[in-house]
Amino acid sequence: MAHALLNPGMRRSTFLLTLFTFLFLPLGLSAQPAPAGKTPLIAILNAYPPEMEAMIKAFDLTGPGFTSEVVRGFRFYRGELEGRPVVLVETGMSPVNAAMALQLTLLKYPITHVLFAGVAGGTDPALEVGDVVIPERWAYHDEAAYFNEDGKGGYHQAAYFKKKYPNFGMIHPDDVVATRAGQPGFKRTPTFPADPALLAAARRALQKLGPIKGEVTGRTLRVEVGGTGVTGSVFLDNAAYREHLFKVWQARCTDMETVAYAHVC
Repeated sequence: MAHALLNPGMRRSTFLLTLFTFLFLPLGLSAQPAPAGKTPLIAILNAYPPEMEAMIKAFDLTGPGFTSEVVRGFRFYRGELEGRPVVLVETGMSPVNAAMALQLTLLKYPITHVLFAGVAGGTDPALEVGDVVIPERWAYHDEAAYFNEDGKGGYHQAAYFKKKYPNFGMIHPDDVVATRAGQPGFKRTPTFPADPALLAAARRALQKLGPIKGEVTGRTLRVEVGGTGVTGSVFLDNAAYREHLFKVWQARCTDMETVAYAHVC
């Protein structure tokens, strides 16, 4: 993901660590310059220790080119990658940790762009292990109502609930209600988009990248921009529910953090 945005010359091994990437601009921050005396930064996020360890090794974050500090338990690494000022942080897994860490990052640093890369569960049957997708939009898959069975093959739905998506047993998906910068009040938000300019940059970078072969399988990996990714506060290892995610959202992949990042931005 950093490869796609920062510089086509960055290491190809970056892609081999990822199944999905997310490109986003913080609303209300990207359109204005950094405060006087502050250097604009790109925030690069990862969610759990193996991802952080890979970035520490790949980018030499503990070397002389970076400084680090701990704020409210989160360790931030600040320096440059390919001539771009960046700050990297391990946010922790789950939507709550992800939202908390990114909000802290936005409050502390003059962030202009947010990048996130990591492993995810493949929900698109066309994908195989090692493939990389950069979704254009993200949705919550676990924003839902849980209803009792009515004994007639259906469910007792609450009066407020307006069914929009197919249910998975008692789980009836719904849209999250969110507010955004410049938006009066809360409204139903089916998906959160990635930034079009960054998606375009990713597509341009992919044209220069060339084929990538998997180190284990030896096959040529798919690296694609587009489609929908989904997030939920669950570790998913259920084939039927995975098929449900593809049926409802045509989800290419699922994780536990990305929509929370988008929600904060």
